[in-house]
Amino acid sequence: MNNIVIDINNLSKVYQIDPASEKSGARTLQEDLTKMFRPSRERKGRSRRKEEVWALRDVSVQVSQGEVLGIIGRNGAGKSTLLKILSRITEPTSGYADLYGRVGSLLEVGTGFHTELTGRENVYLSGAILGMRRAEIDRKYDQIVEFSGVQKYIDTPVKRYSSGMAVRLAFAVAAHLDPEILLIDEVLAVGDVSFQQKCLGKMSEVAGGGRTIIFVSHDMGAIKNLCSRAAWLDGGELKALGSVDKVVQEYLVASTERGEWHTQIADREDRSGNGSLRFTGFHMCNANGEMITSVVAGEPIDLVLSYEREATNVTNVTFFIWIRDAFLKGMISLSNRWTGEDLTALPPNGEIVCRLPKFPLREGRYFLDLGANFNGIKADRVSRAVPIDVISGKYYKTGKVPNHPNDGDFLNEHSWHFGS
Repeated sequence: MNNIVIDINNLSKVYQIDPASEKSGARTLQEDLTKMFRPSRERKGRSRRKEEVWALRDVSVQVSQGEVLGIIGRNGAGKSTLLKILSRITEPTSGYADLYGRVGSLLEVGTGFHTELTGRENVYLSGAILGMRRAEIDRKYDQIVEFSGVQKYIDTPVKRYSSGMAVRLAFAVAAHLDPEILLIDEVLAVGDVSFQQKCLGKMSEVAGGGRTIIFVSHDMGAIKNLCSRAAWLDGGELKALGSVDKVVQEYLVASTERGEWHTQIADREDRSGNGSLRFTGFHMCNANGEMITSVVAGEPIDLVLSYEREATNVTNVTFFIWIRDAFLKGMISLSNRWTGEDLTALPPNGEIVCRLPKFPLREGRYFLDLGANFNGIKADRVSRAVPIDVISGKYYKTGKVPNHPNDGDFLNEHSWHFGS
């Protein structure tokens, strides 16, 4: 890999937790003095071995100039600890991380801001912390304020800002003051959808200018749309490093808790039908047949229904899946009645699969209603049987998806050309 600007080698960070501590918070002066003058024998008898918690363990990654590396993983995986070491906020226990270039960090809302100072003053303060000269900040000032959208409050103390306003201004400063390396934690979740899209666009522009970004996020759609590579951290260890699609898919599959995730539909009593068939479970699989818990918009998905039946002499079998939004508005109706597949040869129990070659809904949470008819008679109905979470993905070749409420809920293949 050429033009390495971030070289992380066998990086580890361990924290010591003292189980003998009677309080995890701050102690009073009296408590500190009591502990100090406690007889040594008593202190020795009370001492215990400190517990070690590894936030990072032997992580090695190299990042090239102009690359956007996405860091993914569940809470507590070590993502923020890694960024804090790269930002020189904390030191590693072992290993090293060399960065070649000026670093801008946005690790939490209002990083580097002084709450008593105004927004204008904090722009100059943050710029100075990043090593910028005043003339350079003057040149960029109008762009920063315009991007942040807080022009009206720029001379108001930051302590009166909402968290959304603070993160807008903090991101604007970090992105516009031309650091060679930009480190961004999961702070974009604070802003509204339009500002998040604006930030992603700015990060793409920054990367296109030859600068390097490390981006930590739980938003798989943002990771897939923005990053050229991804690293998956789990329990402080590097589980996977490579192409975004491959690493994200491995992470989503692993999040199913080793394939044990099933919805307990069999125990539902709020159902209707004559009981000649009962749904007993549901799960989803990707194109490789691996169980997943989230749907990526635009990617193939198998909706798998587990069932058991008592009916015999069945001549007409119809399955239904209705996908509804959070307000129970019907979005999609799926049924072999519409597609014409004959499912009469249905075994006494097993699984039936509905395959969608390209999931067409935008990101959000939806609910599935399940139904089955035998010989035109309702066998089983389960409303709101299971929730599914859809994350944004590369539905279109550009990787762009509609983001305005008026753009509707559906994604659909289409093309444009000049008329004759």
